[in-house]
Amino acid sequence: MTIGVFVVLANNCSAQNVVSLKSLLNDLTNRDEVAKWPAPYYKEMQASSYDRHSVAPNMPGWYANEDHSNYIRTDTINGRKELVMLDVDGPGAIVRFWLTTFKRAGKIRIYFDGQTDPEITIPAYDLMKIGLNIGTPLLAQHSSYEPKEKGGSTLYLPMPYSKHCKVTFEDNEPDKQPRYYQLNYRAYPPNTKIETFTVKRFNELGDLISSVNHQLIDQDNKIQGHGAAIKGRLASRKQLQLNLPAGNAAIRLLQVKIETEKPADYEQALRSTVLEISFDGQQTVWCPIGDFSGSGVGGKQLQSWYRVVTADGEIISRWVMPYQKSAKITLLNLGTVAVKVSLKATTGKWHWDKRSMYFHADWRNQNSVPIKHAEEDKPTEWVFSEITGRGIFLGDSFAVYNHQHKWYGEGDQKIWTDGIKFPTEYGTGTEDYYNTSWAPVTLYQTPFANAPRADNADSFGYNTFTRTRNLDGVTFKKAFRYTLETLGWENGTADFAATTYWYGFKGAVSKVAAKQTKPEALPNNGSPNLNFQ
Repeated sequence: MTIGVFVVLANNCSAQNVVSLKSLLNDLTNRDEVAKWPAPYYKEMQASSYDRHSVAPNMPGWYANEDHSNYIRTDTINGRKELVMLDVDGPGAIVRFWLTTFKRAGKIRIYFDGQTDPEITIPAYDLMKIGLNIGTPLLAQHSSYEPKEKGGSTLYLPMPYSKHCKVTFEDNEPDKQPRYYQLNYRAYPPNTKIETFTVKRFNELGDLISSVNHQLIDQDNKIQGHGAAIKGRLASRKQLQLNLPAGNAAIRLLQVKIETEKPADYEQALRSTVLEISFDGQQTVWCPIGDFSGSGVGGKQLQSWYRVVTADGEIISRWVMPYQKSAKITLLNLGTVAVKVSLKATTGKWHWDKRSMYFHADWRNQNSVPIKHAEEDKPTEWVFSEITGRGIFLGDSFAVYNHQHKWYGEGDQKIWTDGIKFPTEYGTGTEDYYNTSWAPVTLYQTPFANAPRADNADSFGYNTFTRTRNLDGVTFKKAFRYTLETLGWENGTADFAATTYWYGFKGAVSKVAAKQTKPEALPNNGSPNLNFQ
């Protein structure tokens, strides 16, 4: 069993509301909650099938790649051999369950609070067979899902537990199919009050579950508040600035559109036009507008919970961005040609208190990142983000230009928090992190994970993945680090551009922001070298 160790903040020791299926479902569609330090506090953790040869950095096996069919142990229960995927003491809550395989025979069992009989039995290695009327998108199959055999699924239905949770798999395939899994869960402090998940309570909340599914898909852009706007021609190396209403408030809707006289200049303009936002005198957002949108290069359509890119190129952000006294939005044209821009920000009321945090969006790019075929070829870990201070990581966008005709994303994502020696999250492959499986180079749209661009089936050219978080946001009190192993199917190179979204208290600092990279001319683009200083 794994027992969480906590240094509990004083305000977490006071009386708390009960964490339940109902409260977590309500939080799932409450955008204000991610902008606040959680109460009660939780530590986000992950159990996965990562290769157990990976023990520590700078030791053999750290980049080992057999990330399947690895379990905690085998239990014998009523004569059955059950492979243990998760075994944790509560209080806690499962908030994301991802898995995939080739053949799905077997049974998954979920036990809460020491049950001898599971609360949930799934008659296959397939969350789509869970037998509960969950609906989409809380339960969704991957883009590579095949009805009979190959493919996986992801479950976002929160499952809280008061004392304990165990998830097992009884494997009925004699030829040892590869079983991949990731279970993200919250670990709460010992005094947290939890109402444990039951199928009975789930059935009682059918209307709420339907409402949550509807809200995650069909979102309303008619947000009430004060509207402020700028529009006009933005010449090369010039900027437009918008000051927002003074006082306690929050940006609740941001709408931006970029246009170019020549269609051939549009992709470069989305990379060269930078969104910069300052709150209370501190710059916390610096990002090319196309990358900020989650669409990466090219302004491709995107439909997600926090961000949308429409068919006509309008970029919509629903990230809630609070401030105490002042906020300023700037659009910078770092490109070589003029662009036409329009920007509208809708602000609304916000009560700033000791839980409130500032929104951040950092951007980093590097061309010709070496991709290695195997551990002996000496891959590295490419850093998405590194932060000191206190806050919550809420996701990223990953825009890639792949120079080879082989998959570049075999490497695992790793997340460290607060100086721990082993990652809080240790992934099983790039596509797995982004809620799909089996290296699909295809388009897909879900509220919390998307692939808005995929140029070629063999992954050559542009690919964009994005994943944002909600209940599975990663809290950190002192430090946060997020990396990707540079492993692929053959040796080669790729251009990486990563945007990370997070909230932090005053004083939280990103090393990426402190050493901000600048956009460059895109591959196969007619623009000259931009020579940014």
